[in-house]
Amino acid sequence: MATYPYGSNYPGSSGPAPGAPPGSYFSSQHQAGGQYGPHSGQYGGPPPGSPYGGPQPSAPYGTSAGDVPAGIDPEAFSWFQSVDADRSGYISLNELKQALVNGNWSTFNDDTCHILLNMFDKNKMGKIDLYGFSALWGFLKQWRNMFQQFDRDRSGNINTQELQQALTQMGYNLSPQFVQFLTTRFAQKPARSTIQLDSFIQICTQLQTTTDAFKEKDTNRSGNIRINYEDFLTLAISRML
Repeated sequence: MATYPYGSNYPGSSGPAPGAPPGSYFSSQHQAGGQYGPHSGQYGGPPPGSPYGGPQPSAPYGTSAGDVPAGIDPEAFSWFQSVDADRSGYISLNELKQALVNGNWSTFNDDTCHILLNMFDKNKMGKIDLYGFSALWGFLKQWRNMFQQFDRDRSGNINTQELQQALTQMGYNLSPQFVQFLTTRFAQKPARSTIQLDSFIQICTQLQTTTDAFKEKDTNRSGNIRINYEDFLTLAISRML
């Protein structure tokens, strides 16, 4: 019986993370390499020096660099101020959706935005504060760096084979047929069988969530479990974001 892989290289999992440095998903100014190799130029977005989606960072609250709270990246702080359009001190779902774009400037899909907001909305308020936004900032940076590694032509899309390579690197041993199913299911245009960054994040986070639920039942790590219908429903629904 084959050993079941649990995606130990998934960013933010209990296993090794990609090693991407803290930084901004939104801006093209800090594209560092990390363990996945260097990245050249802007990735399907505006020219170097301009933000990758959303308004130009500013200080609408009349703050300065010296006012940045401890533990918060100054650039993330500026972005939080810019994205917080109503100056509430929180980022709502709509504000987050306006800030996040793919390589072709299309906005992130609703499902991915909901997933991201729920992950960093620790107080379950339907919005995230500065500290949640700062954590989201670094999380997106890791995913963007990984996506770029496999989007070798910088088209803003990866195909089924590239997705398979990415998932294998994260520790998942999935069949080509299943990865093709994922690509078709999450493709922006199914006929093209390619996915963008938002769908890549959605696939990987949902795979990790479902795998965590499976691991709870697979106590001997065999890759197989016996489960009745209601237990399956309980497992699946309890893990929905």
